[in-house]
Amino acid sequence: MTTEPMGYCAWAGINERERRYHDTEWGIPVHDDRKMFEHLTLENLQCGLSWDLMLKKREIFRKCFDNFDYNKIADYTEEDVQRILHTEGMLKAERKVRAVIQNARCCRQIRDEAGSLCGYLWAFTDGKTIVYNGHGEGRVPVSNGLSARISRDLKKRGFKYVGAITLYSHLQACGIINDHDADCPCFRHIIERYPILYLEPEGEVH
Repeated sequence: MTTEPMGYCAWAGINERERRYHDTEWGIPVHDDRKMFEHLTLENLQCGLSWDLMLKKREIFRKCFDNFDYNKIADYTEEDVQRILHTEGMLKAERKVRAVIQNARCCRQIRDEAGSLCGYLWAFTDGKTIVYNGHGEGRVPVSNGLSARISRDLKKRGFKYVGAITLYSHLQACGIINDHDADCPCFRHIIERYPILYLEPEGEVH
């Protein structure tokens, strides 16, 4: 990505931390399982909290969860749960910590079935990034049919904190959906470098 000054999506101007995340990560297609699980876990941990707090504590999360290596996390024991909860600066949210471990175990099962977590998720869009008509002009829902379908499937597999709204945010973050503003340089960067699928909006899920 370019390091030159950029135009920003409306949400990305809170502080330098969010601008950096916007410019270098948000919406860039992810095809690495560790990175994919990191994005998903940040969304899981964010439930009820601010996104800026997630970015602020990201290094603590990486330390607690073996840099988001789900194969390692899947083998965590009760001792690891307590280690994480007693890490300085870590969220004191036992249910979320246990959910991350549960999700890691589910990811390992998906890897065994589909070859990789990325392969499983990208199969929903035939390996292409979706650009929905109108989203680039700000008509972006909090969830849609795609996020609801994936949410239902993940819940059946035993995942926690993966509702349709959480999944929609994840699909945006990992580049399965390109929801940058149409006049944002990142929007053009993505559609010029990755396979794109143009679709009409599926509608918000209530």
